[in-house]
Amino acid sequence: MFHVVLHEPEIAPNTGNLMRLCVNTGCRLHLVHPLGFELDDARLRRAGLDYREHADVAHHQSFAAFLDTVGPPRVWAYSERGDTRYDTVAIGGGDALVFGKESVGLPDSVLDHASVAGRLRIPIAPGGRSLNLANAVAVAVYEAWRQHGYAFEA
Repeated sequence: MFHVVLHEPEIAPNTGNLMRLCVNTGCRLHLVHPLGFELDDARLRRAGLDYREHADVAHHQSFAAFLDTVGPPRVWAYSERGDTRYDTVAIGGGDALVFGKESVGLPDSVLDHASVAGRLRIPIAPGGRSLNLANAVAVAVYEAWRQHGYAFEA
């Protein structure tokens, strides 16, 4: 399906929720270290519930290591600084959807990386600050999946 990449996530419950999302949408979850929590964190277990053992989660020491290991066809960087609305591009099977840490988003080193096909943004109402990371990923994954007619490939 798609590769969901969390670049240095900081909040365990968000990652647990995204484990559940990935199981239910057929995506693979990639965690780029360092993480802002321990993987045995009780909040991660609670948020992931019984999905944690079924989630396909890969760990990478850097964004470059993720690219070297996975080699996705295209990489889409989701950012409030994105210049393209997320629902106006065609997301392909095997593409990587990359999201930054909760406090500051993606660093310029990722946003400006040669592998990034585009910087995508999810619109929010005027005066809004940001979406929760798990919510933003869900919006992006379901849009990509919608584009594929909700076909499921485990």
